[in-house]
Amino acid sequence: MNRRSFLQNSSLVLGALTISRQNVLSSLFDPTWKITMLRNNVGIFTERGGTIAFMLYKKGMVVVDAQFPDTSQHLIDELKKKSDEPFVKLINTHHHSDHTAGNISFKGITEHVLAHENSLKNQKRVAAAQKSEDKQLFPDQTFSDTWCEKFGREKICIYYFGQGHTDGDAMIHFEQANIVHMGDLVFNRRHPFVDRSAGANMRSWIEVLNKAVNKFDKNTVYVYGHALNGYEVTGKAEDLKKFGNYLEQVLQFAGSEIKAGKTKEEFLKNTEIPGNTEWKGDGIQRPLQAAYEELTTN
Repeated sequence: MNRRSFLQNSSLVLGALTISRQNVLSSLFDPTWKITMLRNNVGIFTERGGTIAFMLYKKGMVVVDAQFPDTSQHLIDELKKKSDEPFVKLINTHHHSDHTAGNISFKGITEHVLAHENSLKNQKRVAAAQKSEDKQLFPDQTFSDTWCEKFGREKICIYYFGQGHTDGDAMIHFEQANIVHMGDLVFNRRHPFVDRSAGANMRSWIEVLNKAVNKFDKNTVYVYGHALNGYEVTGKAEDLKKFGNYLEQVLQFAGSEIKAGKTKEEFLKNTEIPGNTEWKGDGIQRPLQAAYEELTTN
């Protein structure tokens, strides 16, 4: 398949199963990884960890997030089959390892790694604590509020609207394709991780989502860092509004329980959030704990 055919495919499932008797059992297993083309040569890669986005253009390739070393290598290998052009830029939405551990796979093959300045600080801090500096490829470029650059016919702009999932979450907008990678600012129908150790703030997070809805338009396609099984990692502004409402429900619930005199330990025994019917699965204690601590810590 040539590069043109690759770009025209709406979805391409890649990888191979390593089980025996594959011809009999393969239908029982999901593909190892998946590439889905969205618009204007912009696609997404899913395997393990945060969703990766990428763009192919005449003079190179741009990648957003990197998952883990083994999974990012799968993406690199496949993209190299489709283009002889270099990796021009790797962009990190934030510092968490399921988005940046795979940076190391791009060492020596990408011209630059870019992230918000707080994302770089957080990545260095965590790596130092874990003594894993030798396993990192740190960003060599940072921005504070807004960053834009042209790549062929596409223009990529990156925005920082304040504290959310961390204090360094970036939104990456492919303007011509009108696709925005939200990183972990959106967990689609899955209870989120709220990293207070890295400056997360749920009240501010709601405002960040509101700013995104107001910044982009009704035709924007959003890419999410994570989704509950059975839900998509892409969607529309309505998902951002619903996630913001969910965060508001968590904060209101925490506030009412604090007012009622509940301790944190008692509060964390809750298994559902009043008014919430869509966010499901494991991990409800993560946002509950974050909300309780946010409302009880000066």
